Amino acid sequence: MSETAQWELSGFGDEIDDDPRIQAAVMRALGAAHIEVRSAWGTNIVDMSEEQLTELKGVLDEAGLKVSAIASPIGKVDVGLPVEHEVERLGRALRAAEVLGAPFIRIFSFYYEGKSAEEVRDAVVERMTALARRAEGTGVTLVHENEKDIFGDVPSRVADIIESVNSPALKVAWDPANFVQVGVKPFTEAYELLRPHLVYLQVKDALFDGGRVVPAGEGDGEVLRTVEALRDSGYTGFASLEPHLAAAFSLGGYSGPYAFGVAARAFAKVLDAAGVATV
Repeated sequence: MSETAQWELSGFGDEIDDDPRIQAAVMRALGAAHIEVRSAWGTNIVDMSEEQLTELKGVLDEAGLKVSAIASPIGKVDVGLPVEHEVERLGRALRAAEVLGAPFIRIFSFYYEGKSAEEVRDAVVERMTALARRAEGTGVTLVHENEKDIFGDVPSRVADIIESVNSPALKVAWDPANFVQVGVKPFTEAYELLRPHLVYLQVKDALFDGGRVVPAGEGDGEVLRTVEALRDSGYTGFASLEPHLAAAFSLGGYSGPYAFGVAARAFAKVLDAAGVATV
């Protein structure tokens, strides 16, 4: 490569601490200029008041951090709920994105306990289409995360959603650990199919044996191969740390920051091996 690829490092602040000031301090210490917001002060982003959003904006501005994405819980509900239920909540997520200047909102594609994926497919597409239509024209892109046990947990159904909705406001957030936890080899079995829609990278890894989450590059998530392929394809977007390692590093009140540092250093090794820098 003639030039080093540069990606933008971000991470889930609430995996560090409930206090956004601590979240911001750790992200800056790791060299990140962005943060992904899921909650602060113990309050989910879609439940924050205008006052809380304004205060959070001030905290992040003071730290010199921008927001890469709103990590919303939209779509992490049963598909049997009315379409309007999540569209209304998305409105609150869009307001948070507006206040915080976030270009992306993470969403999911619904639980369906007691039914088959085939039975709920049309209902899922209807709801995902409604969400995408709500986001169109706002300047914000919804990114679907392949969470286990939702409709879009395997590559073929993720592709079905994105291609059926066919909206510029709905793209893919790639989570290798979640693919591993449903028995999918991420790069081998999903990358080629989903790369045309992939605009956001979430960084965590997992083991096929038991599904345990581990630092990036230490599991079966084919993280290095994926990073190399993204590099070669010209990807220049966000890489957002979502360690999920606290249970493995029980060190009292500091388990969040400590585990986050472990995750960041592990991913830095992967990036170094692939010749990718973060800014």
